[in-house]
Amino acid sequence: MGTSGSKGMDGVGGVALPGDGGVDGDEGSAGRAVTGSWHGGAQLYVSLKMEKARIIGDLVPHVYGSEPIIGSWDPAHALAMERELASMWELSFVVPPDHETLDFKFLLKPKDAATPCIIEEGPTRLLTGGMLEGDVRLANFRINGDDEPHEFRVFNKADIVSPLELAASWRVYKENFQPSMVRGIPDVSINEAPAHATEDGSGSSLELDLEHYVVPTPTAPPTEYAANLAATPASLTQPSIWTNDIPLSDGIQSPSASADFQDHSDHNKDTEAPVADSSKKLQVSGMVESKSVGTLIQLQNQDRQKGLYVDRGVVSPKLGKSFSACSLASGLNFGSTKAMPEAAGAVAAAAVADRLHGSKEDRKLAIVLVGLPARGKTFTAVKLTRYLRWLGHETKHFNVGKYRRLKHGANQSADFFRPDNQEGIEARNEVAALAMEDMIDWMHGGGQVGIFDATNSTSKRRYMLMKMAEGNCKIIFLETICNDRNIIERNVRLKIQQSPDYADQPDYEAGLQDFLERLTNYEKVYEPVEEGSYIKMIDMVKGEGGQLQVNNISGYLPGRIVFFLVNSHLAPRPILLTRHGESLHNVRGRVGGDTVLSEDGELYAKKLANFIEKRLKSEKTATIWTSTLQRTILTATPIVGFPKIQWRALDEINSGVCDGMTYEEIKKIMPEEYESRKKDKLRYRYPRGESYLDVIQRLEPVIIELERQRAPVVVISHQAVLRALYSYFADRPLREVPDMEMPLHTIIEIQMGVTGVEEKRYKLMD
Repeated sequence: MGTSGSKGMDGVGGVALPGDGGVDGDEGSAGRAVTGSWHGGAQLYVSLKMEKARIIGDLVPHVYGSEPIIGSWDPAHALAMERELASMWELSFVVPPDHETLDFKFLLKPKDAATPCIIEEGPTRLLTGGMLEGDVRLANFRINGDDEPHEFRVFNKADIVSPLELAASWRVYKENFQPSMVRGIPDVSINEAPAHATEDGSGSSLELDLEHYVVPTPTAPPTEYAANLAATPASLTQPSIWTNDIPLSDGIQSPSASADFQDHSDHNKDTEAPVADSSKKLQVSGMVESKSVGTLIQLQNQDRQKGLYVDRGVVSPKLGKSFSACSLASGLNFGSTKAMPEAAGAVAAAAVADRLHGSKEDRKLAIVLVGLPARGKTFTAVKLTRYLRWLGHETKHFNVGKYRRLKHGANQSADFFRPDNQEGIEARNEVAALAMEDMIDWMHGGGQVGIFDATNSTSKRRYMLMKMAEGNCKIIFLETICNDRNIIERNVRLKIQQSPDYADQPDYEAGLQDFLERLTNYEKVYEPVEEGSYIKMIDMVKGEGGQLQVNNISGYLPGRIVFFLVNSHLAPRPILLTRHGESLHNVRGRVGGDTVLSEDGELYAKKLANFIEKRLKSEKTATIWTSTLQRTILTATPIVGFPKIQWRALDEINSGVCDGMTYEEIKKIMPEEYESRKKDKLRYRYPRGESYLDVIQRLEPVIIELERQRAPVVVISHQAVLRALYSYFADRPLREVPDMEMPLHTIIEIQMGVTGVEEKRYKLMD
């Protein structure tokens, strides 16, 4: 159980609140039950607290009683309350707003022993609508036969939360594995396993060399040079217009695509140009004086600012209509929940609304990279492209270097990039214009987000791009700044080793010298972004201690991009994905359910624990993530030495009325549903259940947290969920998600780092 603050929430997640929109009842009073009109899947987050200045011995407050709190009146099964402060203990849980009356009592006993057990005096406590009934301020206990009872103060609070917030607002402080708080809501359930050795069952031990279990990867993610993964230059290879390589991630048709294409001729008169007064604000010949960018905001001033503040927790920002200028500091823990942005999360409706609302121009977004070479622009572009594609936004990566190599060859020396080489400047501007034209043509064919990857290091080049974008798309500059010499040197080495520019250069030192000269040429004329809408990533590569500056950013999708960038980094770490051990429903061929493991499943759980012990033996901060369903929790049970986190967002796809049925039964009883699912598994939604697209939307916070993590993570989940997660890392089209191979008793290791994403598979059992 987590811990909860005392702050109630009004109007969260579209929930209709009774009366004045709040939850009555201050701490120390009974309050009133929360009633009224409920919709949108709202839940009650109930907090019970007990306060006593001093407790005799090792007695700890416990709760026992009816479902869904404990489910047993046996004191031996009582649930311990967690210490929140030196004199305060707390227990929190989630119930439906219309839950049946719950009856329970408090008791005192040692946390890890059955006796002594002192039950509170008085009648059974009743909880209705999230609030205790009657006069419930005190709990009385008689300890060691004392004549005078020991009084504990009782506090009760009920907060209204949406399922989205329960899924989207969580993060973990890696220093002490305590749940973080977003507006007083505890994020996850965390259990620290005892640090004893794994007990190997019969046949559960593994070979010393884990490579013995490696199996071929069916669809390995690409590991080639990142820029080569960008779009093929259409204007240099074929005369035809752009068509969609991945139509809204393969088959999810954008509602506005055809309208945008048909109305292209009206763009100039129907929409406002993104830089209407650019002639006043921009000077082609030199750097522009910024009139909107302020100094970096100090942390202690955050409550007085109107800008957006985001730390590296999983909580999506809800942007206002516009930003003036603000800074986002990474790796900081804000002390006050007042400065935390409201959880927006990932919902399909918001994605649809993003395409349907706003001007035609604003529905087409160009993210234009800016930065010196070896600052991580291309890696950032690749990560952002993969993320947006996975969410269903039609996104394409346009790398100007790829255009340059195709038109002028890959063996251009540093002289080609000299600031006084007019011929080279014109050649580079030409290929930049070609790439921009291709991107705009692609947008007219239905594309939504173009990632324009180049140095774009002068205001003159950026002005050219803004003029080309007028009436066609909205531009946001994304500038990557890195001041860490070690990271720059590492990136330079990777550039020499992997870039096609140096593929024919056998002498590493000669290639290094040439690239350093090219870098010097760029530094001579480099002008930081101070025009238009922009995001500046300052020393964000390491994932801690960096800053994100945001200027004139508005809208749902740009806000989503900001949130992704502030949570991502390039530090290498492994992510292990595996399904739970075989369950009884797997044996019987039934859908969904919450059954226990079969004998083979229990054996896999032991083998998995053995594998984790060997693979992560040198890791002290790794975590184990499971769903809330018992087959994943039981699979993780033998794993020791690492904290375990249960998260509802990792639950299997909700099969609705088909839960517990076999596919043959579905075919016989509901033939129309069976055929609908067979025709389109990606979009098919079980009656009263979910589709694969629904699963992807609720997994967005998981992806954000995986991107944020710097330590290894083991994810034990379910077939549909792991298909969706794997498609993100492997950058696979969404249409392939429902049919991806995700076998039982197999571990998929995803290695994330500066060189991209690499995959390895281990099969522990046949």
